[in-house]
Amino acid sequence: TTPSASTAPTPATPATPAAPAAPTAAEANAFIADTEKQLAEMSEYASRVSWVRNTYITFDTMWLESDVNAKYTEMGVKLAKEAARFNDVDVDPVVRRKLNLLKLGLVAPAPDKPGAADELAQITTRMDSTYATGKFQYQGKTLTLNDAEDILASSRDPNTTKAVYEGWRTISPVMKPDYARMVEITNEGSRDLGYKDTGALWRSGYDMDADAFAAETDRLWAQVEPFYRNLHCYVRARLNEKYGDKVQPRTGPIRADLLGNMWSQQWGNIYDVVAPKQGGKSAYSLDNLLVKAKYDPVKMVKTGEGFYTSLGLAPLPQTFWERSQITRPRDREVVCHASAWNLDNKDDVRIKMCTKVNAEDFATIHHELGHNFYQRAYKDQPFLFKNGANDGFHEAIGDFIGLSATTPEYLVQIGLLDKAPGTSEDIPFLLKTALDKIAFLPFGLMVDRWRWGVFDGEITPDNYNPAWNAMMLKYQGLVPPGPRPADAFDPGAKYHVPGNVPYTRYFLSHIYQFQFQRAACKQAGWTGPLHRCSIYGNKEVGARFNAMMEMGQSQPWQDAMAAFTGEHGNDASAVADYFAPLNVWLTEQNKNEKCGW
Repeated sequence: TTPSASTAPTPATPATPAAPAAPTAAEANAFIADTEKQLAEMSEYASRVSWVRNTYITFDTMWLESDVNAKYTEMGVKLAKEAARFNDVDVDPVVRRKLNLLKLGLVAPAPDKPGAADELAQITTRMDSTYATGKFQYQGKTLTLNDAEDILASSRDPNTTKAVYEGWRTISPVMKPDYARMVEITNEGSRDLGYKDTGALWRSGYDMDADAFAAETDRLWAQVEPFYRNLHCYVRARLNEKYGDKVQPRTGPIRADLLGNMWSQQWGNIYDVVAPKQGGKSAYSLDNLLVKAKYDPVKMVKTGEGFYTSLGLAPLPQTFWERSQITRPRDREVVCHASAWNLDNKDDVRIKMCTKVNAEDFATIHHELGHNFYQRAYKDQPFLFKNGANDGFHEAIGDFIGLSATTPEYLVQIGLLDKAPGTSEDIPFLLKTALDKIAFLPFGLMVDRWRWGVFDGEITPDNYNPAWNAMMLKYQGLVPPGPRPADAFDPGAKYHVPGNVPYTRYFLSHIYQFQFQRAACKQAGWTGPLHRCSIYGNKEVGARFNAMMEMGQSQPWQDAMAAFTGEHGNDASAVADYFAPLNVWLTEQNKNEKCGW
């Protein structure tokens, strides 16, 4: 029988699902505490795996690094997305800063979908290892990047420099599809985190709006560009005198392979070609002084450490000496690109170098140890604040020390030189320094300018190389030695591009280091020219310096800058102050030249 209406069961009214409770400040605090614990553990494990792959490249160590990087990226993406849940919660300012840093900590975020982090990790490890093991044939010999760099630094035969410059760039076309795919994956990951693209994510890490930061780098470049153009004009004239109009015309851009460096980012190696005609020869060669004083790679590192301890900082731990890679091992493939590490975020600091006994590596050591002393200074900060005030600070610390470490005054202080030369050597000294520091600035800017364009889609894969060369011309005033092949991927021949290391930090560090130098020398009561000031042995400056380093990333970088220099922002006028005598001299040398390109 059909049930009567009165006894028929009434369908249940679906219950309205309760709205998920809004996240609370207490949950945000608990989330951050748990996150820092997880990240600290994972970070140490990933660092140790990465150290092994960097110092012992095999199929298996590449596999291990790729695996751990995928897991670390997945974890980072997951935590960054969870952090976004608390965007509108009213939390303590320290927790808010940590939540923001959690989202900004990913240089290459993968989207939160199965397989994405794995694919990204495989691509990045593959590109990194392709670069590290890159070799090419030249005159029947197999050359590594190290070999090629030595030839470019010393050869004055334009046919040789052209062949070597182009030869190294044959290692990178194979990376182009991987690179384009990496851009797609990380852009998707960046959008998931609420950023327009990966470039916007990178530009957001400076305690200011992403577009405001791009404008700030333009402002700084405008402060130093006239000086760069002055240097370019002078160097071009000397190259023209050496090689003639056919190789290097007197006007227009400079041929990139003639500048003594694989990426023409530093020109110090061709000082012999561009030295002042009168009194250009230095009274000493640091290369020769090191050899004469029987320095070996370990003694060079000990000397670098001695600079930091002279400022009152504690010496490096014994484990540093036991675990660092100071020279290139003979029996295996390693990544020779110099780097500084803190594997446990506490005291396991190390450097990885293939040190040669020369002036360049002497400076590199002082620079890399800057990272180590900085890492150790902020080791007591919470995990998310264990970093430089911004990434430019991390580079600038060692470079600032390097400004003292390359002065003749310092070489006298450590007994490498009997007495500092007189003022007649000021122009040669400043010219040598400018060939490295000023020549670097446009390159420091253009690498990320190119990538920002790639990430935002303005530069498409088929235009990667033409756009790179157009920026080289625009910013550096340089051209390759000959037409580039259709499949060329020249950006991939620069470590930081396949390695996906943001590069604006190096541009910033070349501004900050002079700001640090000017402030430190003022604190030390130095009244002479800025370029002759060495702060070696000054414990008062060391105490202020260490106080800034101990802050890590716990405060906006502007506060860290103020803690040491008393200035709240960036100011490239310190660059002009440092090089003032040289700029006057260059202007005089260039008075009959047609500068610019």
